[in-house]
Amino acid sequence: MAPQPPLLSMSGITKSFPGVRALDGVDLDVQAGEVHCLLGQNGAGKSTLIKVLAGAHQPDTGTIRWRGEDVTLRSPIAAMRLGIATIYQELDLVEHLSVAENVHLGHEPTAAGFVVRGRAARSSTAELLKRLGHPEVDPARLVGELSAAQQQIVSMARALSHDVRLIVMDEPSAALDPDEVDNLFRIVGDLTADGVAVVYISHRLEEIRRIGDRVTVLKDGRAVAGGLPAKSTPTREVVALMTGRNVEYVFPERPTAAPPGEPVLTVEGLSRRGEFAPLDLQVRPGEIVGLAGLVGSGRSEILETIYGARKPDTGRVLVDGRPLRPGSVRAAVRAGLGLAPEERKAQALLMLESVTRNVSVSSMSRFAKAGWIDRGAELGAARAAVRELSLRPDNPDVPVRTLSGGNQQKAVLARWLLRGCRVLLLDEPTRGVDVGARAELYAVVRRLADEGLAVLLVSSEVPEVLGLADRVLVLREGSVVHTAPARELDEHRVLDLVMEGSPAS
Repeated sequence: MAPQPPLLSMSGITKSFPGVRALDGVDLDVQAGEVHCLLGQNGAGKSTLIKVLAGAHQPDTGTIRWRGEDVTLRSPIAAMRLGIATIYQELDLVEHLSVAENVHLGHEPTAAGFVVRGRAARSSTAELLKRLGHPEVDPARLVGELSAAQQQIVSMARALSHDVRLIVMDEPSAALDPDEVDNLFRIVGDLTADGVAVVYISHRLEEIRRIGDRVTVLKDGRAVAGGLPAKSTPTREVVALMTGRNVEYVFPERPTAAPPGEPVLTVEGLSRRGEFAPLDLQVRPGEIVGLAGLVGSGRSEILETIYGARKPDTGRVLVDGRPLRPGSVRAAVRAGLGLAPEERKAQALLMLESVTRNVSVSSMSRFAKAGWIDRGAELGAARAAVRELSLRPDNPDVPVRTLSGGNQQKAVLARWLLRGCRVLLLDEPTRGVDVGARAELYAVVRRLADEGLAVLLVSSEVPEVLGLADRVLVLREGSVVHTAPARELDEHRVLDLVMEGSPAS
């Protein structure tokens, strides 16, 4: 019997934009029922390739074969009709519509050819949510009221509402805690058991080992390796293919002794009802303190409350022994606090503005003269900050939206360096950042701490907290259950604490 052709075969795909060749002869084949992982640094061409597959971009040259036949994917609708669904990292849901309306958007159940039957949509949506392991999500609830993890489940339900044979998942675990990742992998296993193929994109190489069958690696718009076995290919080989150099999974060397001096940041009895219990912590100049815990443990809420974006129910925040006005971002910034939030695109960056404006926006008073902005001084200061952090490209005139995830994060850090911040609050600093850029960010954060900055770090990745922080506070359900030097902890110990610990005194 002749072997079955691949479910999907993309051959010689090229795509250029003004001044950029995004794809340069990429080949990709995907078998029915497999998880094919797509790896590459930011800017390698992954997003462009999946947009070609989704029908959002038209290739300049190359062929696409679906079930052995040449096809042209002229639009996302054409791709969906073939059975190709794409779940993007930035979910394309309509927040003011219900779950059921989002799931069936564009192919609503009808009566007499034109009347939408809401009950039928809600019923079929409930069945899909049950299949996905989330029967608690109400089909009638507005999507904007759901958590990030629940919104992702809605996107998956929408994909399954079609007769889908291939699903592309772009960084699906980025906003999930370990239990939710386990559920995601269960869903993927069920799909592939039914013959559905999955193209899985992630920067987390440990996930690739766990869930993947084969791997294709992109670099500079080219497929530098295709069809590698996901579970047996050495990590060093994968990283070398992605970056063009060997990158060790090591963190910058931390100081051997605790930094001297009085705390620059002190938190006393800080709490918010329903989010986190009374908290005490201190961070000294030159010290990196990490908060480890599951999603929903109160980590981000703690950072936002310290920064003044949320008002505490009890307690206070002090900088150099002076209390800050509760719930005031302005007071926090004036005292020397800076926040790099989890959702940097939505909460920190002006995506349509230049790198210069994004770096200078918190320091505009420095460049104002008689009501006018000294553009030369603003540009000069931005250039210096960009150069200090090795941001690429080093042209501060380019729009920040054109930068990779790692360089966008550097732009946020440069803003606070220019401001003269003394306490840096980092919430998921490497989310959506490729492996090579992560190493650079780790080095930047460690260097800033070594130069006297106090850093409070939140990350969902326990190895990141343990590798970068000097001291770790472990959180469970809003309470600190353990505090220790990072070198005295390991990943298994932290996970045991967050799952089973009891509040510490």
